[in-house]
Order: sequence, then C-alpha cells, then structure tokens
Amino acid sequence: MSLPPILVDSSALAEFAAQLHREPVFAVDLEADSLHSYQDKVCLLQFSTATATVLVDPLAIGDLSSLKAVLADEAVRKVFHAADYDIRCLYRDFGIEINGLFDTMTACQFLGEDKVGLADILNKYFGVKLDKRYQRADWSKRPLEEGMVHYAAEDTRHLLQLTEQLEAQLVAKGRLAWAKEEFALLEQVRHNSTGGPLFLRFKKANLLERRQLAVLEELLQWRNGEAQRRNCPPFKVLNNAPLLEVARAMPANMSALSRVEDMVPRLTSRYGGSLLTAVEVGCKVPEEELPVYPRGEPRLRDPEVDSRMALLKKWRVGAARKLEMDPGIVINNTMLEEIARHKPVCVEDLAGLKTMKNWQRLVLGKGIVEALRAG
Repeated sequence: MSLPPILVDSSALAEFAAQLHREPVFAVDLEADSLHSYQDKVCLLQFSTATATVLVDPLAIGDLSSLKAVLADEAVRKVFHAADYDIRCLYRDFGIEINGLFDTMTACQFLGEDKVGLADILNKYFGVKLDKRYQRADWSKRPLEEGMVHYAAEDTRHLLQLTEQLEAQLVAKGRLAWAKEEFALLEQVRHNSTGGPLFLRFKKANLLERRQLAVLEELLQWRNGEAQRRNCPPFKVLNNAPLLEVARAMPANMSALSRVEDMVPRLTSRYGGSLLTAVEVGCKVPEEELPVYPRGEPRLRDPEVDSRMALLKKWRVGAARKLEMDPGIVINNTMLEEIARHKPVCVEDLAGLKTMKNWQRLVLGKGIVEALRAG
C-alpha cells in the first residue's frame, strides 16, 4: 500500500480544502505530542475521503485557516473516532470549529459494543490490526518515519466504511437521533484554560491540610517551571505520587526527604535540593494566607434521597441490560442523584432537569418515574 501525500505548504492546503468542500463526507483525525511536550500541540492531521487519504503537516504550514470553512460547514459530514480531544485541540490551536459531526466511538457506545477503542473496532469490523508501536510516538519530530505515516493513515482510512455500518445499525435500533444529540453536544466542547492555583487540578489535593496545600502548590510550581524549561510534560519531571507524599510529610532536610514514600534515591539525589526549597517556602506562608481547598456547599445526607438513589441504580441495571448498553452511557450517577433530589412524579417533571438529554427523557423517563413510584 502506497503512503499518502503529506501537505506542507499553504497553497496545496487551500486547494485541498476546496476539494474537501466538494465531498459529502470525509474522515478526520489528528496526532499530538501530549506525551512529549510541556504544552501539547497538533502535529499532524489526517483526512480520508471515499477515494483518497491525505495528511496535513501543521508544523510546516502553520496557518490552517483555509480549512475553517469546510470543517465548520454542517452540510459536509465529518467523521471522527473519539472526537472530544480532537475538537478541543483544533479550536485551541487554530480556532477551527467542527460542525456536521459523526463520532464513531459514540455510535459504538449506543450500539452496546464491549470495546470502543479504534483498534478494537477496526479489528472487529474489518480485521485491521493497528500497529500499537506508534501510539506513544513523538509526532513533533521530523521527518516522520514511514511506519508513522502508515499508522496515521490507517486511523482514518476505514472510518467512512465503518460509519456506513454503524449508522445502519443505529437506524435499525431506532437510536440515530440519540447519537445525533450527542454529536451536537460534542461539537461544542472546548479546552478549559482556567487559571488559579495548580493544586486545584491535582488529584487528592482535597485530602491535605491547609499548610500541606501551601507546600503542594510550591512543589507544583517548581515542577511546572522545570517541565517548561525542559519542554516536557510535568509527569516526566516527577509524577504525582511522590509529590503528594512530600507535601504530606513536609520534610525539613535530606534525611527526612529520603524516608518519604515513593522518593527513591535517584529522585532524592536529583531533585532533593529543589524539593526542600519548595517545602521551606510553603512552610513560611503566613497563616492568614494559607490556601483553602474549595469544597462547595456540603450536601446534607437525606435518607429519602439515598433511598431514591438506590432505587434508581437498581432500575438502571435492568434498563442497561434491556438496551444492551453500558449503564454509565445510559445515564450516569450525577444525573441519577439530580433526579433523586428532584423527585419527579411524572415524566413532564424531568423537563426541569437541564442537564438531562432529550433522548434520555424520551427513552428512560417513564421507567424512571415508575421505579420511583414503585419504591
């Protein structure tokens, strides 16, 4: 199989974008360098029509504005697999919006597929085996290896044929409208660029006391700066587990640092001085300036709500089995808790739940109300 062309200049991209705009549907994917850079970026775009696959090198072209019109045109269908991350990255890096989406992973979820990863789905439907060697590759490096080019092309080459099969199944099950509602919501996702303290985005930070939080913030600021200096993801400097333990222990010297869980000698030797400095700075933060982890308003335990939640979870097991779908895809726990607190007595009451999707109200509403009524 010959390798697809790779577009590296703006004039070729503009001509290609015009060609895409004459297509009724095409498949899209991207490769980024999130495992290799401090700030991940889109490094490659893949497009497949019914007759050809073409790769676009944004690192060489830079300006992808000629693609904006066709990707935003809802009259032209764009097929992605697991579109969430791709849509966020395209908007963040290039201001590109996606309309006319068909997401094959979402379709697979609504069809009750046990495994919805692209490799599993392509293997099941077409016997295609993706080369996993390149899943963690550095896509920012040039020139691209021949194997990487082939791998990237395979990600979109089969998506149009897959879409035909999945859409036919969705229609047969009466679920195409469900999927379309999900596609419309996916089109609106964007990267969250909220600033604020780094500990707010650190798992398990909520378990720390205020002084430990101050230390953790200093540790995270140090790690962030080191990652930025080295242009690598923060976890490649030091992963979260030892960082959390250092914040908990707040060691005052190298001997104490060496006894912290997960701080192996190699890490202590390499980063010990920097870590101890960060701990010292955190320990000197004035009491009145210590950070507070935002807990929100505590929800009082309500035995009646807990009882309704138990009823709804039990009902969900049966509903998911009947639909042959994953329970979390049918309806998640957050939505169930909102329903339990709302205490609907008829299907119309569910209209007051803004986060509930239309297909969920139509398909699940009667069962929800009956389950609560029976309890």
